[in-house]
Amino acid sequence: MLNRKGQTLVEYVLIISLVTVVAIAAVRIFGGYLKDSITKMSCSMVGKEYVESNTIGKAYCKGDEDKLFE
Repeated sequence: MLNRKGQTLVEYVLIISLVTVVAIAAVRIFGGYLKDSITKMSCSMVGKEYVESNTIGKAYCKGDEDKLFE
C-alpha cells in the first residue's frame, strides 16, 4: 500500500513538471506577441498612437520612447 502512494506521487510530480516545461516554452515562444498585443490595447486606452517595431515585442506607444527598456 505504501509503495503505490509513492508511485502516485512520482506520477503527479512528472505531470506537473511536464506542464511547467510546456508553459515556459509557450511563454518564450508567444511572449513577444502577447507583449505587443497588451501594448496595443494600453495605447488605445490612454489615447496614444501605437508604433509597431520590426522586432517582435519591441512595439511602444508614441511619446513613450524615453521609457523603453533595452
